[in-house]
Amino acid sequence: MFTAKIWKLGDDIDTDIILPTEYLAFETVQEMKPYAFSPLRPDLASKIQPGDMIVAGNNFGCGSSREQAPEVVKALGVSCIVAKSYARIFFRNAINNGLLLIEQPDLFDEVNEGDIAEVTPGKEIKVNGKSYDIASLPQNLTDILDAGGLVKAMRKRNGLD
Repeated sequence: MFTAKIWKLGDDIDTDIILPTEYLAFETVQEMKPYAFSPLRPDLASKIQPGDMIVAGNNFGCGSSREQAPEVVKALGVSCIVAKSYARIFFRNAINNGLLLIEQPDLFDEVNEGDIAEVTPGKEIKVNGKSYDIASLPQNLTDILDAGGLVKAMRKRNGLD
């Protein structure tokens, strides 16, 4: 269980909004971080604190398959993203990079930016005295998240770490 401040975004937040193409030229995700979400909210990356969460509408992560999009969100220290739905390739890229994604159809419409959420993965999210049920992820995805990403999970599974 963890608590997190909510940053609220909308529907169809695509990978070009998450990380615009021109910043892919940087060599590291750390260099890319200040530009996350800049087409939508230029100052958002500087305001997100480690442990905060993003709550969004439908189709979060649509667009290209670039892995830098979930990588930069994780590098910002975002604890999880809760959205009504995700683009499937973004969903898997995020899990493979150790970023927790939660699908929940009602939360977006009932919370405000700045609200504090209490998240119990695989069980519920509590905000403003109301509880929202969330589904648990399959064990293989939970193992990847617990390890910090797919590469770390495979290294652990193969006895390399």
